[in-house]
Amino acid sequence: MNRIDLNCDMGELAEAIADGWQEAIMPSLTSVNIACGGHAGDKQTMEATIEQALHWKLAVGAHPGYPDRANFGRLELDLPAETISNSVFEQVCALAKIATGCGVRVAHVKPHGALYNQAARNRALAEAIARGVARWNRDVVLIGLAGSPMLDVFREAGFAVAAEAFADRRYEADGSLRSRKFDDALILDPAKASRQALSIVQRGTVTTSSGIEVAVDAQTLCIHGDTPGAPRIAAAVAQSLRQAGVTLKALLQN
Repeated sequence: MNRIDLNCDMGELAEAIADGWQEAIMPSLTSVNIACGGHAGDKQTMEATIEQALHWKLAVGAHPGYPDRANFGRLELDLPAETISNSVFEQVCALAKIATGCGVRVAHVKPHGALYNQAARNRALAEAIARGVARWNRDVVLIGLAGSPMLDVFREAGFAVAAEAFADRRYEADGSLRSRKFDDALILDPAKASRQALSIVQRGTVTTSSGIEVAVDAQTLCIHGDTPGAPRIAAAVAQSLRQAGVTLKALLQN
C-alpha cells in the first residue's frame, strides 16, 4: 500500500481547542472525526474544529457516540436499536448543519468508543448505526474496524466503507482493540506508534503485546486526539510514513 488516510477523533475537549493542543495535531493529518453532541461536543466545539480543519485542508467527518457524556461514550450500553439509530441520526445532522454553514461537506462517519467496539462484533448494532446515517445521507463513507463484520453490514446497507486501524492502540489476537482497562492499551511512545503504523501500511499486520501477528488491512489510520502526547505521536507517524514513500491522503481525494 502506498496511500493511507490519517485521521483523528476531535472536538471532544473544549480545553484542547482553547489551549491549541487540538490544532497542534492537525498538520500531521488528512481527516478529522468530530464529536457531535453524544459522548462530547457542542455547537461551539463543532464550529471551532471545523474552522481549524478548513485551515489545514482536512476532510471532515462525524463522530457519533453513545449519548453518555458522563462516561465519555466509553461504557458499553444496552439500548434499543431504534434509540441508537435516532441518536446517530440526530448527532450527524447536528454536525452536518454546522458544516453546511461553514461551507464544508461531511465526507465520512465513524462511530465512537463503546458504540464502535460493540458494533464491530454486533451486526444488529452496526445495522442501527447504518440506518441512522442513511436517514441523513447515504453518500458518505462509513468507517469501521478493519476485519470486523461491521464493515460487511455497512456495505450491505449500500455505503462505501473504509477499514480502520490504530497507530496508538494495542490489539488482541482476534483483531479487536485491547480494552482501555489495561495499562498497556495505549501506545504512548511516538516511535512505537510509528513502527505499528508502518507495519499496518507496509505489511498489513500488527503485533500484539504477547507477540502474535494479526492481519490488518486498512485504508485509514487513527490517532486519538485525547491520547497523551497526541501531537508528537501524530507528527512521528506522519513523518515515518512519508519517509517510507507512503502518500497521506483523505479517503475521498483522488
